Amino acid sequence: MDSVIQNIAIYALPVIFAITLHEAAHGYVAKHFGDLTAYAQGRVSLNPIRHIDPVGTILLPLLTLLLGGILFGWAKPVPVNFSALRHPKQDMLWVALAGPGANLFMALLWAFVIKLGISLPESDLARPMILMGEAGIKINVILMVLNLLPLPPLDGGRIAVSLLPHNMAYGFSKIEPYGFMILLLLLITGVLGAIIGPFISITIQLVVWFFGLEV
Repeated sequence: MDSVIQNIAIYALPVIFAITLHEAAHGYVAKHFGDLTAYAQGRVSLNPIRHIDPVGTILLPLLTLLLGGILFGWAKPVPVNFSALRHPKQDMLWVALAGPGANLFMALLWAFVIKLGISLPESDLARPMILMGEAGIKINVILMVLNLLPLPPLDGGRIAVSLLPHNMAYGFSKIEPYGFMILLLLLITGVLGAIIGPFISITIQLVVWFFGLEV
């Protein structure tokens, strides 16, 4: 029981930051390119309450943390009206990239927290900083890689729609209503872990290598 409480304490803050900044980044970049939908609804915000989904942000990550496997979850999607963007097809790329980009930034930030913790060996905060930093790297890399899967409505699916020729993009976008069911099926069957697991491992290795840390 103590280990469960410890894990929750270590992972809670990184999970909340990872999901909150991911969604806020989408809204901020959409606003930059002309779509004020998320901004008008108060979603361009660092307030976690505005982005938390009780099931996707709290319950499911908690269950996957307790049961093992790939940490899985989601926040309330930031509303984006792509037709309101100044150049809808091109700007969609940057709006979609904003979320994974925020996660990469946070992974690097958590690696810096580990570096800082290591530099304070006598401090009582050193061990919690290192453990939380490790959790932060893991969570943000998982979210980044997962969201870059080319499956609508994930960010990778939006990126693919932005880059594909119009006819192919239109056909590919029709997958979106079934995207979440496909994702859950891949998760349950273990295929999702087999696909993204190697990319997660390589990215974590690169992040810790960049800061001269040991895995």
